[in-house]
Amino acid sequence: MQIFITAVEEGSFAAAARRFKLSPAMAGKHVSAIEADLNVRLLQRSTRRLSLTHAGQRYYERCKMILDLLEDANREAIDVQSTPRGLLRVAAPVSFGAMHLGGIISQYLNKFPEVSLDVLLEDKYTDLLENRIDVAIRVGRLEDPGLVTRRLAPCNMVLCASPDYLKKHGTPEKPADISHAPRLAFSQSISAGDWTLFDAAGRAYPIEGAPLVTANNMQLLLMSALNGSGIAYGPDFVFSEYLQKGGLIRLLPEYRTTELYIQAVYPSALRIPFKVRSFVDFIAETLDDTQIL
Repeated sequence: MQIFITAVEEGSFAAAARRFKLSPAMAGKHVSAIEADLNVRLLQRSTRRLSLTHAGQRYYERCKMILDLLEDANREAIDVQSTPRGLLRVAAPVSFGAMHLGGIISQYLNKFPEVSLDVLLEDKYTDLLENRIDVAIRVGRLEDPGLVTRRLAPCNMVLCASPDYLKKHGTPEKPADISHAPRLAFSQSISAGDWTLFDAAGRAYPIEGAPLVTANNMQLLLMSALNGSGIAYGPDFVFSEYLQKGGLIRLLPEYRTTELYIQAVYPSALRIPFKVRSFVDFIAETLDDTQIL
């Protein structure tokens, strides 16, 4: 397969032969053996050039994929005996990063001291390639065929308000009550179904109307909710501490909210550096054990 791919990409058996330290005739015999085994012609030969047949084009694409996967498997096997090292560039949402990622990073660095991190916290979706990001932590339901995702943990959305707000405005009894209430909304959300509740039968109740406050930062909305400005809606990892302590009250708990996911995102499934794989594995293990979410 390697000789076949090299002959295609370099345009001749002679070039493939030089790569693998064979004679041109022997390189040609390797490809002829594949064709004989398949009973299919893969290459059209002439004295000046090689060209792929239709079957050859398909076979070439599959061979490339197979050899890439084999190389990745070999690297992963070697990595098991290796130590992650070097600079790791990570992007994450501001609230998740500030509230939870710092502790995870400290534990990771204690385990792998030869890694250093450059962390970018933004609530907008950073272009990984343009910003040279190795891995991003994102929240939502992501549909980007150009990126590889790995689910790390579920993330439920919650509706909540402070006791002072509820004392002043009353406690909502149905979704329609929230549509007429002052709402505190995150402006950078890209996940469909935000501010939608579902009853036990699965019926959807979208909450509509203009919010009182919109912001591109969940911590600002959190502080606004704690100070009684309105009803907030967002990831449970933002509000869980205050819900447990009573600073915020969960609203309409009998209704189900949209379930999102905390995910690791990277540009390619192939040739993932060991430092990236080890970091993602560590986060997945930590989030699986933690009670913060």
